[in-house]
Amino acid sequence: MKLNYKRTFFIGLAFLSISAFWQMYDNIIPLILQNTFGIKESVSGVIMSLDNVLAVFLLPLIGGLSDKVDTKWGKRTPFVVLGTIAAIICMMLMPLADANKQMILFVVALGLTLIAMAMYRSPAVALMPDLTPKPLRSAANAVINLMGAIGGVYTLVLIKTLVAKGERPSYLPVFIGVAAMMLLSIIILVLTIKEKLLAKQIAEEYPEDASSSANIEACANNEASDTSKTSSDSAKLPKDVKRSLVFILVSIFLWFAAYNAVTTAFSRYAVKVWKLEGGGFADCLLVATIAAIISYIPIGILASKFGRKKMIIAGLFMMLTSFCAVFFYPTYHFSANIFFALIGMGWASIGVNSLPMVVEMSKNSDLGKYTGLYYTFSMSAQIFTPIASGALLQYVSYNTLFPYAIFFTVCAIITMSMVKHGDSKPERKKKIIENFDVED
Repeated sequence: MKLNYKRTFFIGLAFLSISAFWQMYDNIIPLILQNTFGIKESVSGVIMSLDNVLAVFLLPLIGGLSDKVDTKWGKRTPFVVLGTIAAIICMMLMPLADANKQMILFVVALGLTLIAMAMYRSPAVALMPDLTPKPLRSAANAVINLMGAIGGVYTLVLIKTLVAKGERPSYLPVFIGVAAMMLLSIIILVLTIKEKLLAKQIAEEYPEDASSSANIEACANNEASDTSKTSSDSAKLPKDVKRSLVFILVSIFLWFAAYNAVTTAFSRYAVKVWKLEGGGFADCLLVATIAAIISYIPIGILASKFGRKKMIIAGLFMMLTSFCAVFFYPTYHFSANIFFALIGMGWASIGVNSLPMVVEMSKNSDLGKYTGLYYTFSMSAQIFTPIASGALLQYVSYNTLFPYAIFFTVCAIITMSMVKHGDSKPERKKKIIENFDVED
């Protein structure tokens, strides 16, 4: 059984387009909100958290809906196509609103864009397991994640090269570049991936995997009819394991709070504190992203030797050291890229090892529940931190950004050190590409 890399590449184009958009959203939208419409940091933080608020409610809803529909295009493809087209149309209104200082148009366009993105995020992610036999999904997910990283790098390159210097540069070229990538990606996906035909072929070749969506629905029904057994299993979790679970979930919240504060506010920090103009801030983020991509393979090797917990703590110390160092840069200097590379490597080390530790503490029947807990705590942090850090930026100083990240990283190191269960030394990956199989 061999992975069809060509097919997986085409499936991954949906995730590439999603990642390209979110990279633009995190870096450009805060600048427009502040520089064009004069929105304060605290309010801007609330707006920047809306995507995660919507995700909490819409992703499960849309994902479940795509499980149930059945069209000639398949289950997921209609959501991906319609969601992408809607997102492109709505997002292209934002640079026009920015240029003409039309705040109402911008807010409406932003809200509709976020809803459109939420419409197809879950179906796009589900497309890979639908069309990939279970034993090959780790390698396939690695390809998908790698393509997502490429999408992020693509947008950062656009920002670096197309955003001119000035107090209010035009972001229209970046929006056009991202929209073109999104449209091209979905056109190629539709032309190359015949979802319904492929799903039928895979169901015939691998009946034990019949259909991921069918299996998911069956599992949900089984769990609903056997709640008492699941609750009983959960109740049997030993107290010391429960304690470790609580500490790692708190740690997840803390390190997401630290990292997301920096990624959400760095473009504004670079302009306000370092006086960078245009897309100059993209250099540091490019370095961090590329360093993360390069580090996945050695992190996988080191985790198999030293264990997941040690690699997570090592990643946290890399981030802590870098946040401390960058804080003392009064202006941008090329050497700051060294520390941003360490931030990328540290975050990759955390991402590779954290979800498997949570899952390690679960019983087989509770796998979905524990995965849900992971995402509940990570997304809660991404709702909380733009608001909290944004308030500090507005009412205290932009120089609070990295101390904020330092505080939450130190707290994460303390709570992570209290975790005594769920650690393991994963087996070395059979294929190099599988080292990119990481949860964010």
